[in-house]
Amino acid sequence: YFSSLTILIMKQNNNKTIHIIFFGTHIFASHILKALVNSPNFSVDLVITKPDKPIGRKQILHSPPVKLFAKQHKIFVEQPQKLKNYTIKKNTFDLGVTVQYGLLIPQHILDAPTHGIMNIHTSLLPKYRGATPIQSAILNGETESGVTFMLMDAGLDTGPILQQEKIIIDPDEKTQELEEKLANISAKNIEFVIHNYLSGLLQPQKQNDTKATTCSQLSRKDGHIDFSKNTNTVYNQYRALTPWPGIWTTWNGARLKLLEIKPSNKKIPAGEVQMKDKKLLIGTADGSIEIIQIQKEGKQAIDAQSFLNGNKTILGTKMI
Repeated sequence: YFSSLTILIMKQNNNKTIHIIFFGTHIFASHILKALVNSPNFSVDLVITKPDKPIGRKQILHSPPVKLFAKQHKIFVEQPQKLKNYTIKKNTFDLGVTVQYGLLIPQHILDAPTHGIMNIHTSLLPKYRGATPIQSAILNGETESGVTFMLMDAGLDTGPILQQEKIIIDPDEKTQELEEKLANISAKNIEFVIHNYLSGLLQPQKQNDTKATTCSQLSRKDGHIDFSKNTNTVYNQYRALTPWPGIWTTWNGARLKLLEIKPSNKKIPAGEVQMKDKKLLIGTADGSIEIIQIQKEGKQAIDAQSFLNGNKTILGTKMI
């Protein structure tokens, strides 16, 4: 419940249009941009996003989701390669908002909006600073996550915290599902956070750097499965790294991508492939995982039974 003072200040702020410069690139960021655009209290005057990216064999240029949304709403968009030499006239905007932008924002731009730049980070800072907080939380078996509304400084997610919202991570939840939940809670709360920050009701709180952890970019090698680990660890790896970079093992010199798996309590030697009760299983340190969908390198994705029909010699072998 809000105090009468909070409601009064929010009503006063609602009478004034807040001019925003928005930095963002990915789908998550487009959800936040939509919330800002849909509010009568904000005017998003400029969107900064990453340059269009060539994709596929033909290297066809694709625009970021944020750019597509901004163009639909006739918002001016710029796509600098870097921001080092990019300039923004000081105090042109009341506030900057950045969400999954992907480029370093230098100090001269952080200082340009009247009230600085607010970032939405998808972890409960100071835990999981860096590029992959959602994947890292799932990978490490966390049972809760959340979003942090913070003011940006020159460090990597080191700025003072305005507000945090916690959510539970469901046991079978994958990265995309958790990201969608975090996007919804961010969009739901951003208007309240901005108004209360600008009115002084939310005071920035310094992070406890001694409790900070950092997560790094992911690569394909992070998806390599170590079957000497327990079932839950392998399953968390699948949840965190699906759909990208995916989890995989090798057999007969070819990479096998495990597109869908689930835990099993059938005891099988670690790494060994067996068929039990019409289920294709691979052993772990304390049980096994069941393969639902699999893809052999250079082939189409197929279900486990179809794969086994053409690859029966895999039974009894060990995955590496």
